[in-house]
Amino acid sequence: MIKFNETTESEVTEFILMGITNLPELQGPLFIVFFLNYMVTALGNFGIIILTTVDSHLQTPMYFFLRHLAFVDLGYSTAIGPKMLVSFIQEKNIISYSGCAIQLVFFGIFITSELFILSAMAYDHYVAICKPLLYMVIMSGRVCWILVAISYLYSIMVCLLITTKIFVSSFCKSNVLRYFYCDCMFLLSIMCSDTSETELIIMAISAISLVSSVLIILVSYMLILVAILRMNSSEGRHKAFSTCGSHLTVVVVFYGTLLFMYLQPQSSHSFDTDKMASVFYTLVIPTLNPLIYSLRNKDVKSALKRLFKK
Repeated sequence: MIKFNETTESEVTEFILMGITNLPELQGPLFIVFFLNYMVTALGNFGIIILTTVDSHLQTPMYFFLRHLAFVDLGYSTAIGPKMLVSFIQEKNIISYSGCAIQLVFFGIFITSELFILSAMAYDHYVAICKPLLYMVIMSGRVCWILVAISYLYSIMVCLLITTKIFVSSFCKSNVLRYFYCDCMFLLSIMCSDTSETELIIMAISAISLVSSVLIILVSYMLILVAILRMNSSEGRHKAFSTCGSHLTVVVVFYGTLLFMYLQPQSSHSFDTDKMASVFYTLVIPTLNPLIYSLRNKDVKSALKRLFKK
């Protein structure tokens, strides 16, 4: 709904999310697909959280970080998934002004936290392979909590800053967002005021977050690769590769999707392609992560067997 005031501008009190598609024949099938996807995401990530909490064999730094990875995956898929499902069953998927701000800030917090939790996991693997004798000293419980706390605090601060900058401005061009969630770039496109400062802040924070997390992962894995090549036994190499396999798969899928979206030349950008890439990293990746860690990880599979036996 748009309320017009005395000026030529208008005051937006709610937004209409256009969703993934406006083709009526696809609404039903897509609702079923994404409903099942969200159920698998919720059960898989919640299962990882429970399993790494209750199983005594999984009380190590690696599974501490995996538990928080599952938490943020569950968080940002929940920030978007249920509201997106509404667009398949309602003609107008309306989200309130405050609801849009809440969705934007929580999605931003969880997705930014994922970048740094993946970085912390890479550092954990580096210490485990390159400094095994000092592993429990370096990766103490206190250090693990500090790394996770920094990830969350940084994410909360930058996302509150961006959301505040956007929502203190007025929206007047439209209240229709041609997307399936409240994305900052689409909100900027319907703002009345000059958006250059806000865009600069978003670009700077995004670049710092992405580049710093990628650098930590790259340096960690370069040092891990050097250590593996120096190993004499094939058994030691295999163990090192198996330690990193699941995490490396998650990193490649997650960062690969982000880089595909943001490093394309502007001329080759397609709105539909970008939308599908967004669907992949916001809704599909949180489903894949628990599957990757449960199917590729012997400890998790053993813990599942122990849990079912009980």
